[in-house]
Amino acid sequence: MNLNNPEATQQALSILRSGDTFQWYVIPLLVIVLYIYANEYEKGNYRVIVGGLALYMVHWFVEIVNALIQYCSGHALWTVPSGTAFAIMVGVGIEISLMFSIAGLVVCKIMPKDPSAKIFGMNNRLVFSIANAALASILEIFLVRTPTFVWVYHWWGSFPVFVTVYIPFFAAACYVHDWKPKAQMLFIGALFAVNAVGLIVFAGILKWI
Repeated sequence: MNLNNPEATQQALSILRSGDTFQWYVIPLLVIVLYIYANEYEKGNYRVIVGGLALYMVHWFVEIVNALIQYCSGHALWTVPSGTAFAIMVGVGIEISLMFSIAGLVVCKIMPKDPSAKIFGMNNRLVFSIANAALASILEIFLVRTPTFVWVYHWWGSFPVFVTVYIPFFAAACYVHDWKPKAQMLFIGALFAVNAVGLIVFAGILKWI
């Protein structure tokens, strides 16, 4: 199976949705996220909110898939074996999830307002998607040097993460931001429904994840 750290899976499962690791700092973090969204809503930055929610829905979908890979194969592609105040799923703690809940907001606020503007001859939405995906992938290289985040398989690393995880994350934020409201609602609503059903079925009923 060519595993890099098989013990990390069991370590992550041992704290899965356990209250034993809870820390109070989670509460102010949650309030800060809510404040950020409320502030954007107050300012009428609805497209920025849409971009943030689009990335967040993709994040949840990817984490559910990673947890299902763990159930089906015995090991997830990545795990969070320690250091989190609450392990939501095998590969994501509450801190990571809250971070991704606002990551889309950030990229939408800093990218050019004109979706047709060029950067180095390329569409700026593509450039921002790739650049932010690369930055996030580089950050993971640091994270896996700590005991709090593990790439379980030898072949899983920064480049597979860059292509299959982070480009979809930031592309969702950058491109859905520009769509018409009906298409935005369809994208976010459909992914929300898929994620909700996945959590209800696989986590709530079947107890797979």
